Amino acid sequence: MKFKTFYKLFYVHRFKKASGALKLYLYIVLPIRYFLNTFFLPKKIDLDLLEHTSSYLYEKNLNFLFEHFNSDKGNFFVDQYMQPIKRNYKKISAHSYSKFYEKFFFDKKEKNYNILELGSFYGNATASFFFYFKYSKIYTGDIYPDLFRYKSKRINNFYIDTSSMNSIKNTLLNKKISFDIIIEDAGHFLKDQIISLFLLFRKLNSDGLFIIEELDFPDTRKDMNINNEKPTLRNILLSIIEKKEFDSKYVSEDDKRYLLENYAFIKIFKGNVNEIVFIKKK
Repeated sequence: MKFKTFYKLFYVHRFKKASGALKLYLYIVLPIRYFLNTFFLPKKIDLDLLEHTSSYLYEKNLNFLFEHFNSDKGNFFVDQYMQPIKRNYKKISAHSYSKFYEKFFFDKKEKNYNILELGSFYGNATASFFFYFKYSKIYTGDIYPDLFRYKSKRINNFYIDTSSMNSIKNTLLNKKISFDIIIEDAGHFLKDQIISLFLLFRKLNSDGLFIIEELDFPDTRKDMNINNEKPTLRNILLSIIEKKEFDSKYVSEDDKRYLLENYAFIKIFKGNVNEIVFIKKK
């Protein structure tokens, strides 16, 4: 983890709220805290080596893998969103999306796919998908790619800012690659969710799946929709399901028409607390 990443994840919000004296204190403490946390950062794991000693993982279901690698997509996980030095090992309830993933992914396990995961963070879900899709290549993008703690010949990790149309276009749209599965688990902000789907749906192969996690965040969390904008992506998808019109300043008419003409189904499910949507392409 780079110092800049540590600052943005754990201290930038404190600096914004701090008074002059407290800011001075934070300036002094920040490099010390970063140094101490480096001793608690997880080591990078080579999955190509791990598969030789843990080949049994190829036979496991997704919930087992999510919990084994500590992804919040499973039923339980250890909180990975606090400073490494503060992390405990008590398991807490996670999103419980695994049963939905298993439903749509089970018959695809043996395929040779290109999978795109946006919002990879430490890469715990990536490691799970590595063993579930043993013949597939996984592309992982995040605004903090230095956090990613896995490596493999089948994994390509890169920087992307899903709040920026230019970043999405330059990183993915302008490249000659398409995907069979796209998982959007990045910022969860209203704009990010909308532009990620409508821009990247073109990069999805026929019969491919586009998945968006925490679909309801912009509807239920103020910090994900500060200006209370409408429609949210959830509103848009419900309009499509109900064959109603919708308009969004973040969606061009061309991208709107493309999705409407090329989607096969939209299915929304509720996990432990939040929602996940699976969109299939014709």
